[in-house]
Amino acid sequence: MQPSNSAEFKIRPAIVSDCSTILQFIRLLAEYEKLAHEVVADEKKLAATLFGDSPSAEVIIAEYQGKPVGLALFFTNYSTFLAQPGIYLEDLVVETSMRGKGFGKALLTHLAKIAVSRHCGRLEWSVLDWNQPAIDFYHSLGAVPMEGWTVNRLTGEALHNVAKQAN
Repeated sequence: MQPSNSAEFKIRPAIVSDCSTILQFIRLLAEYEKLAHEVVADEKKLAATLFGDSPSAEVIIAEYQGKPVGLALFFTNYSTFLAQPGIYLEDLVVETSMRGKGFGKALLTHLAKIAVSRHCGRLEWSVLDWNQPAIDFYHSLGAVPMEGWTVNRLTGEALHNVAKQAN
């Protein structure tokens, strides 16, 4: 199946009334990644952070036959080396029964088109090292892993403790 060639398929920007759908996809991804216990997002927080006065990220939704089948949640970052903005793909998720049908590729190629139209120097994301189907998919598109880089993160109490050290 080539969904991008189907009149029954479209990709559109999410709107505030999509928050329940966005949350469902976040939970689906968290279950797949064995991280469901970490999801504290709710529709109210999603509405405020994605569609409030100062949105932190954007979402595009893939629909097939009028129903959501996947989404990509992303935000702008910046490369000092390139002196250009970039796009960071936080989540790419496709409904379990619809995987392998081209919807993920359609979302990613649509996001690449957005990046190019915004004069971004890169599109990047993280993938769990055990997620071989995703790794193979990304490699098939020409993506390369960033060897030698390790993601670091401060959250919760550690984040607050470091913040208290600021003058």
